[in-house]
Amino acid sequence: MSPGKVRVLVIDDSAFNRRTIVRILEALPNVDVIGYACDGEEGLRKIVDLRPDLITLDLEMPRMDGFTLLRIVMLKQPTPIIVVSSRSGDEDVFKALELGAIEFVTKPSSRVTPALMDIQEELQSKVQEVTRANLKNVLARSTALSRAIKPFVKPVSSVCASPDASAQKMVVIGASTGGPPALQTIFSSIKEKIPVAFAVAQHMPPDFTKAFAERLNRFSALDIREAEDGDPIRAGEALIAPGGSNLEVVSRGHELFARVSAPRENQRYTPSVDVLFQSAAPLFGRRLLGVVLTGMGNDGADGTRSVGEHGGTVFAEAEDSCVVFGMPKEAIATGLVKKVVALPNICPEILRHCGESGRIQSD
Repeated sequence: MSPGKVRVLVIDDSAFNRRTIVRILEALPNVDVIGYACDGEEGLRKIVDLRPDLITLDLEMPRMDGFTLLRIVMLKQPTPIIVVSSRSGDEDVFKALELGAIEFVTKPSSRVTPALMDIQEELQSKVQEVTRANLKNVLARSTALSRAIKPFVKPVSSVCASPDASAQKMVVIGASTGGPPALQTIFSSIKEKIPVAFAVAQHMPPDFTKAFAERLNRFSALDIREAEDGDPIRAGEALIAPGGSNLEVVSRGHELFARVSAPRENQRYTPSVDVLFQSAAPLFGRRLLGVVLTGMGNDGADGTRSVGEHGGTVFAEAEDSCVVFGMPKEAIATGLVKKVVALPNICPEILRHCGESGRIQSD
């Protein structure tokens, strides 16, 4: 990205939304809004003419929608894109992330409303994150994901025997910017049920994680769903922390359950990777594997310490495949990460660590 100010192009068919987003972005001292467009066709022309450092993009627009623009831009003139959309009830946002968008921010409504200013802090924060993103890795994982994801029929025998809690193995995964495509890459590579429980903390706002979990579930042999308070921790299943909440693992007698809890005071990242890792570490000890994926910030570093102190193992995603090498870098800095692994190799390494080498799929 160019030195000095970040040059941003705003694309949205609503004049009110454009003005509001411009106002939010111009409050940042290192941002220069160089133009705006009312639809995808005008946006494409301005992208070619102005060559912005960053684009904010609405998905629902006349003449050319956001998806078509995304495909063309990522093919012809790759540029970091933040989706700013009201479409949280379906899978459009995740489709956009698969096509190469780096982040997304939820509009409070598709209608004109002063509540749009409520996204100010989130949008400004994500603009700062995206300026640090590795676009080459965004494009690489988008291309790999489009090739890897195929319709998947879950095995008829979908029941996976859960071992006693004292023998249960668990994998906990934390991710932020660039995480959704990375998680889909990992889970879509699991083609058979395995006797391991999974839990995921992906930084994500409310209303998105249910659709995200349903999408992951369609491409994996695991049963994947958004966690609810009191869900049992079972082998062959993956629980996704609800957006805006924390996911913890708790014990009741000889059984293990999910606890969905409100963010803690002064908690910066939600759902918290640290909270998930720290809750599971004392319960699983050596039988716990933590995986820290792409993302900005240091969430997961304290969790890495906790997993290591209780005898567990932590893997971190390699810089070569990260969209943002923040969280993995901080985890590695603890000195407790056992392996640093590029994204294409993370699932095979998870399977090897869990004693399931025979289930690694060959290309």
